[in-house]
Amino acid sequence: MQRTYHCEPLQAADAQALAELFAAAKAPCHCRWWDFHGDKNEWLDRCYNRPEVNRGELLQAVEERALPGIVARHAPGEAIVGWLRLSPAAQIPKLYEQRLYRGLPCFQGERAGVMTLGCFLVHPGERRQGVARALLTHGVSYARQHQGTALEAFPRRDEAVGPEALWTGPFDLLSEFGFEVVNDFGPYPVMRLRL
Repeated sequence: MQRTYHCEPLQAADAQALAELFAAAKAPCHCRWWDFHGDKNEWLDRCYNRPEVNRGELLQAVEERALPGIVARHAPGEAIVGWLRLSPAAQIPKLYEQRLYRGLPCFQGERAGVMTLGCFLVHPGERRQGVARALLTHGVSYARQHQGTALEAFPRRDEAVGPEALWTGPFDLLSEFGFEVVNDFGPYPVMRLRL
């Protein structure tokens, strides 16, 4: 049976609770990849040898309200069990500049109001209980309320994808919500939901 979750936009006061979610999930990235300016080797070095730097940057970004997203809890005030980074596309240029996505025709035209699902993270003890569904439901509603014109997602789509790769969002769940594939490239599709 699916549980129910309380979802709301991330607040400055949530910094420590969000950092605790990343620690519980053993995710050393702390949602800093899209804001990191080094190369992939430097990123891997930081994640495995200095994850506290990522944690510190996460805390600072949340406290400064520079990291937009949605959190899920069992009830208001309880521990955060899920995270969805939901940003205006213009705030995540690194994603769109990656080799797989750079210059794709699906990104041409008017981009005002396009929002990006940049990261899903669910507490290991809450997986397959409806957290991602609750986050996505709230995220779609939030985007509509804030004059979003479309939501874009970059899920993995292959048989071997494991929990660690679902940080981009579950392909089947996105499809169920009406996201359509607008660029089909093997296991790396681009999906869009028009709002």
